[in-house]
Amino acid sequence: MSAPGVVLVVDDDAAIRTVVAAALKREVHTVTTAASIADLRRLLSGGLPDVLVTDVVLPDGNGLDLVASLTAEHPTLPVIVFSAQNTLATAVRATEVGAFDYLPKPFDLDVLSQAVRGAIAKGRRGPLDAPDAESAAGTTLIGRSPAMQEVYRVIARVVSNDLTVLVMGESGTGKELVAKAIH
Repeated sequence: MSAPGVVLVVDDDAAIRTVVAAALKREVHTVTTAASIADLRRLLSGGLPDVLVTDVVLPDGNGLDLVASLTAEHPTLPVIVFSAQNTLATAVRATEVGAFDYLPKPFDLDVLSQAVRGAIAKGRRGPLDAPDAESAAGTTLIGRSPAMQEVYRVIARVVSNDLTVLVMGESGTGKELVAKAIH
């Protein structure tokens, strides 16, 4: 088991906040809860948690927009997103905005605990620029075009997460190199 951490849980449903907080406290984590983005911002002014766990639908905004702004402001903060909007689009968007993990509601509390432990243990590297993504991958990927810069950013995002990735493209475009870079 990894060392306990400080976890901030954001959900507008008090029952979910209570159950999630109780489950994480059993693992000796220090847990703080917030019911809205405004509450979260107030709590963040006192310092960053080790992990943020948030719902997508919040009373004063969209949790995915929140994740995007938080990962831009604090690139090393792992954010776990959960949602009752169990669509592939929601899961993909969560990953695109920098979520460490995505859990569809209802989720097993053991799965959430495992995700929190993983986020704490892994730390979470900050965003990598293209040259660092290449060197981290240990693969020679060439190109400095805006399209390749985006490929490097995507590789950097997915390489630090335990995700299944489908690499698609025309024959001869470097799908195998991208796959090797991710692994």
